Amino acid sequence: MHISARTDYAVRAMLVVADSHPRLVKTSEIAAAERISMSFLAAILTDLRRGGLLLSFRGTEGGHGLARPAEAISVGDILRAAEGVLVTTVRGRPTALASYDGTARGLRKVWLSLDLAITEVVDRTTLADLLASAPGP
Repeated sequence: MHISARTDYAVRAMLVVADSHPRLVKTSEIAAAERISMSFLAAILTDLRRGGLLLSFRGTEGGHGLARPAEAISVGDILRAAEGVLVTTVRGRPTALASYDGTARGLRKVWLSLDLAITEVVDRTTLADLLASAPGP
């Protein structure tokens, strides 16, 4: 699995919003806190809103808030909203398509197990878990 800058920024942006809950957070505040380009962040926040993870409100009192409690938003939810699907690849192709002959035949099972383990970890880890494990100020 490759974690792109977009995916990393999406998780970090969601953590800023979750940590500020219930206060709404402006895009500029997230960008400054995480050192993310405003234009790049705006596109990511749009995907997170479309993915049902963020609520966005316009105006001087507006900003972004969580669409669900932090305990109900997994890292997997964020990855899917930012990238579309979770895909682990072998030589640039989906893991499920990997096939081997001869002595390497058992390797496919390892890659599929790794893919499953990654999915399980990101789907069981929530924003609340990440905030709870963050060191204090």
